[in-house]
Amino acid sequence: MITETQAPQVTGPDFGITPSQTIGPFFAYALTPRAYGGPELATEQVAGDGVEGERIRIEGHVYDGDGVAVSDAMIEIWQADAQGRFNTSGNAGFSGFGRAEATAEGAFYFETIRPGALPGPGGGLQAPHLSVSVFARGLLVQLATRIYFEGDPGNADDPVLALVPAERRDTLIAKRDGAGIFRFVIRLQGEGETVFFAA
Repeated sequence: MITETQAPQVTGPDFGITPSQTIGPFFAYALTPRAYGGPELATEQVAGDGVEGERIRIEGHVYDGDGVAVSDAMIEIWQADAQGRFNTSGNAGFSGFGRAEATAEGAFYFETIRPGALPGPGGGLQAPHLSVSVFARGLLVQLATRIYFEGDPGNADDPVLALVPAERRDTLIAKRDGAGIFRFVIRLQGEGETVFFAA
């Protein structure tokens, strides 16, 4: 046992800043409670049957800097409808918002419709895309990125993609893999790291 007289004496302002630490994450209890039998406010189903637009499924994985699957990630998306409009009360069956919990293999998916082009700065257009937030262990603040679609003609003139170095734009492009399926990989660090934006 260390007594008061034996304990090291630390005085003055030289402690420095206490390093930030995370615990959890505890997403499953409130945000993704499926495994606990709880009701979910948002799921992988962004657009219900009958919503106008091309039906698509985004299938993805989340990996850390060592290429290891991140099993406790939570992914959220926000998107416009097929006409490039965000959800309005008149667009029944379309929330524009989805939330997915990664599996033990880091996998996630969303079933939705392909969004339309959106108004951009200066009267131009932004290419169809999904806004993405990534939550996971070790992240004090969620990461923000986008998913664009392979082969979309609007990608060439998108003002946000234009800000990304050409050699890194591919990290924002979902690749088509059969009818209505797009694959997207999120790499949190290291080689091929996904481009993230200031939130």
